[in-house]
Amino acid sequence: MRERCLNMKIKKLLWGIFFVFFLIILIFSGYKIISIFFDNGGNVDKYIEETSTITKESESDSMADNHGIKWSSLKKANDDIYAWIYIPNTNVDYPIVQSSVYESDTLYLDHNIDKKPDIAGAIFSERANRKGFSDPVTVIYGHNMKNGSMFKTLHSFEDAKFFKKNKFIYIYTEKRKLTYKIYSAYVYDDRHILNSFNFEDKKIFKKYLKSTQNPQSLTKNTRKVDLSTDSKILTLSTCTNGAANTRYLVQGVLIKDEQTK
Repeated sequence: MRERCLNMKIKKLLWGIFFVFFLIILIFSGYKIISIFFDNGGNVDKYIEETSTITKESESDSMADNHGIKWSSLKKANDDIYAWIYIPNTNVDYPIVQSSVYESDTLYLDHNIDKKPDIAGAIFSERANRKGFSDPVTVIYGHNMKNGSMFKTLHSFEDAKFFKKNKFIYIYTEKRKLTYKIYSAYVYDDRHILNSFNFEDKKIFKKYLKSTQNPQSLTKNTRKVDLSTDSKILTLSTCTNGAANTRYLVQGVLIKDEQTK
């Protein structure tokens, strides 16, 4: 009888330990899920002035506004930061980084602008692109975060009305403001664009430009623009909400290059 009671106590103790262990796992998992949902790739608000003006299509001054960006603070925080991207009527308003270490070209897939591990990553380019946006095609990457951060709201361009009303992407560097006119948004495959095309070859580049103006995609919106082999194309790339081997691209052509205040 005493032995039976002892066995019962041991079973209750084991069940108690199991329950506590299960509860800890449940709480930790809940915390991780919540943190992933609310993660936005780091606090970027501290790097932009509260009084920054909304970018307009045309500037009255001889020099363009700089979006209120605190470049000195950015450089101190991370010298991999070299530009800023802003798209009106979306949540895209972030620094752009490029890893200074070749072996870590994709560092910012899972690290934020403070170089800390972060599932949201950062908005980044690869070393195959020059930082001066002088390449025929510059590709900028960002995650499709469920909470609407990073490049999630690029998917707004899937809506024809939104695409029609929203035409511009603004890129800021320390001394320049680049305005790109959005002309194409569509679902593409997951090939590495910069490694798949030799854009220095004018014939290949011309053919590629033509394909972006009328992409072979069921999900696409386009706008008529004049493109040539002298055009500078900005390509924003993020994941789709569907197949893992597809990407959603928003592309613009450089139409204005201004010095900032």
